[in-house]
Amino acid sequence: MNLAVSRIGLKLTNVSTVRNFSHCLKGRLFILSPVNNTEIIVRKQSRKHNHNLLIDSRKHWFVPKKETIGVYGWFLLSLPLFAFGLGCWQVERRKWKLDLISKIKGRLNNPPVDLPSDLEDLQEMEYQPIKVKGRFIHDKEFIIGPRSLLKDGEAASAGGGIFAIGDVQAGYIAVTPFKLEGRPETILINRGWVPMKKRFPEKRPNDIVDGVVEIVGIVRLNEPRPQFSPKNNPMSGGWHYRDLNAMADWAKTEPVYLDLITDLKTEDGPIPGQTRVTMRNEHLSYMLTWFSLSSITGWMWYRMFIRKLPLL
Repeated sequence: MNLAVSRIGLKLTNVSTVRNFSHCLKGRLFILSPVNNTEIIVRKQSRKHNHNLLIDSRKHWFVPKKETIGVYGWFLLSLPLFAFGLGCWQVERRKWKLDLISKIKGRLNNPPVDLPSDLEDLQEMEYQPIKVKGRFIHDKEFIIGPRSLLKDGEAASAGGGIFAIGDVQAGYIAVTPFKLEGRPETILINRGWVPMKKRFPEKRPNDIVDGVVEIVGIVRLNEPRPQFSPKNNPMSGGWHYRDLNAMADWAKTEPVYLDLITDLKTEDGPIPGQTRVTMRNEHLSYMLTWFSLSSITGWMWYRMFIRKLPLL
């Protein structure tokens, strides 16, 4: 009798008195079950060596050596597990971002409160409307930008204007020191957005607010330097992001910054209400990406190490 199973690379010859021969078609199991007191000779052939193995049928059943996953296989299994972990992390990040957006919108709708006597309390009051009374110091005004015009917290469409970059209007934010009435502090007020051609105060001769006024603004804290943004250069008037400590040192004020929402109704004046209330929330796409990658690499690992099938 001459039997061969090419899938597991074994060839059996000179098998005597074998009643039952069974094996799994996928090469998982190979069993010889003799009846009489006979001997079975199994020859394992390779390119370099031929091995004869004498098996006593009274003591042994023949089962090929079991293949193991090995260190390499377990290492590859870490890839789908790692991707799955990142997907779970993005689920938590998305939940955190949605809660933060909801919190910001809820705080913006709060009624305005007076500026606290301890300015350190403002660190826990970002996006809270604050009511203050005082005078603007126009000769200390400076600009931040370029920035796009915001409407209802989002970038406004340019509508084909000449001061447009892409599909948004480009300009600057006018920041003016504000001396508080009845208090020794001076703070910074973001009075709003101005187009490029009016970014300098002399281009806005009718934008002077005289006397004591009461205004309402939104508390804003430090803004981290955006990626690829140049550094602020106070000596040349180049402010590109909101660095409260540096701005306060330059303007000789407290590091307190409010986004004005009160319309002062000055001719050629800045457009107030420049608080961005939208935030990037791409965690859903990140979550789907990581879970998809985990599924694909997990399926490939199963076929390679469990099913022992070619990937393609």
